Amino acid sequence: MNIQWYPGHMTKTRRQMEEDVKFVDMVAEVVDARIPVSSRNPDIDSMVGDRSRMMIFNRADQADPEQTARWLAHFRNRGYAVLETDAKTGRGVNQFSAVVKAALKEKMEAWKAKGQVGRLVRVMVVGVPNVGKSTLINKIARKRSAKAGDRPGITRGKQWVRVDSGLELLDTPGILWPKFEDETTGLHLAFTGAVKDEVMDSEALASALMELLRDRYPQALTARYKMDVGPEIPGWELLERAARKRGMLISGGEVDTQRMSKVLLDEFRGGKLGRFTLERLKELPGGDERHVGV
Repeated sequence: MNIQWYPGHMTKTRRQMEEDVKFVDMVAEVVDARIPVSSRNPDIDSMVGDRSRMMIFNRADQADPEQTARWLAHFRNRGYAVLETDAKTGRGVNQFSAVVKAALKEKMEAWKAKGQVGRLVRVMVVGVPNVGKSTLINKIARKRSAKAGDRPGITRGKQWVRVDSGLELLDTPGILWPKFEDETTGLHLAFTGAVKDEVMDSEALASALMELLRDRYPQALTARYKMDVGPEIPGWELLERAARKRGMLISGGEVDTQRMSKVLLDEFRGGKLGRFTLERLKELPGGDERHVGV
């Protein structure tokens, strides 16, 4: 599947972000902890210049905790401030202000030395669509001020949100980049809901997800759908088996694979199938690491 989705408003959003970044002290990039590479927009690095950086691993409750710990260490070693969160429950968000202020300690001390006491710290929050930015901001600010939803494209304009007397956040619309580097990136983003379902074949996407889970997490499929999962069974057949197990039949006794596709994607995105990290770090000679998709 060659998945690409870059609506026209994203070009406008990028230009606006390039202007707004001049007025912030830090850029906090929210990524999906299950796909910490595919959910990073490569354009962000060139956009933010020399601003301080934070990586927020959201939806960590749905990812493999051991793998998340490795990713956090990976980015911390590269000079990023890091934070692990679950925006829906609020786990980890109370540490946000402390992590920001620790990362900007020297800058804030320099402001104080210049007599700029009480100067606001401004943080731009960025990320791909549907990664949980607005929900996260609402939890941090303890109020519902940023528009949030469970599908991409909810936040359309910039929104400043005051956290406390010393910290202000800029919520930005989720943006992708014009062309995904490879098919795996597009699939990972589609699996997690960063790409609108309407622009793709849901049954083909669900079949691809079935094959990924068949190869890497077969026990999750067996436990959830009470079916045998063999290594050679194609994804479309697994989709049919799951639909039969759930009693999703249409006229003539045929299985409703379209309905089952929606159920599979919803349950994967909602964490009902288990905790998975689709991208992991592989140690290389010399102690360096690179990511590998799984």
